[in-house]
Amino acid sequence: MSERGSVRFGNTTIGYEVRRSKRRRKTVQITMDGGGVQVAAPMTTPEDELRAIVRRRAPWILSHASSEMLETAPKRFVSGETLPYLGRNVRMIVDTGEAHLPEVRFDHWRFRVAVPEGLEGEERQQRIRRAIVGWYRGRAAERLPNVVKRWWPRLGQGERSRVLIRDQRQRWGSCAPDGTLRFNWRAMMLPPALIEYIIVHELAHLTHRNHSTDFWSLVAEAMPDAQQRRQRLREAGRTLPL
Repeated sequence: MSERGSVRFGNTTIGYEVRRSKRRRKTVQITMDGGGVQVAAPMTTPEDELRAIVRRRAPWILSHASSEMLETAPKRFVSGETLPYLGRNVRMIVDTGEAHLPEVRFDHWRFRVAVPEGLEGEERQQRIRRAIVGWYRGRAAERLPNVVKRWWPRLGQGERSRVLIRDQRQRWGSCAPDGTLRFNWRAMMLPPALIEYIIVHELAHLTHRNHSTDFWSLVAEAMPDAQQRRQRLREAGRTLPL
C-alpha cells in the first residue's frame, strides 16, 4: 500500500510517497528516483515519525533532488512571512505608510516594509518584491567588495578587480577575462561562511580560468573546508525564495 505526505524545510516543500510493507520490521529507508522521494516503512510506523525522518534527511534530499521534485512556496509579501539574510530567517512586517513607493528598513532583525495606500493584489506584490530586491542589492554592494578586499592579499592579481552586483539566476558569481568580478545579490541570503566561499572561488579564477585540478587545489589551499562549504552552497541554493 502507498500514501503521500510532505514536509516543509526552509522555503521548500518536499513531497514523498510512503510504501508500507509487512515484511519490513523496523527500518525506514528513503530513496529517490525519477518519480520523486520514496519512503519504505513498516506497517506500524506512525505518520508523524515518518515526517520527522524525512525532515531530518531533508539536506540530503535537497542535495540530490531535481527542481521538478521540489516546490518552493511563492512569497505573498505579507506580515509574518520570512526572508533569509546572512543565513537567518528574518520576519517581515508590512504596513501601509506615507511612502510614494514601497520602502524597506532592516530594524532589530526585522524587515519593516512601508507600502503606499491603494496598492493591491499582484501589483502590490511585485512592487514590494522590487523594493526588497533593491535592499538586498544595496547590502551586497556594501558587503561583497569588502570581502574581496579581505581576500585580495591571498588570491588577488595586481590592481584590485571591479566588483559588480548582478541578477544571475543560475550563477553565484563570475570572473571576466579582464578580472571584473560579478556576484549574485542573492548571496546576501546565505550564511557568511558561504559568501566567503563564493568570493574565494571567483578570486581563484584570476589565477586559473578553468576548473582544473590546479584551480581546486588553490581553492583548498586558501580555504581548507571549501569542499564542505561548496556542498552546503548547493543545498542552500535550492531553497532561496526569490
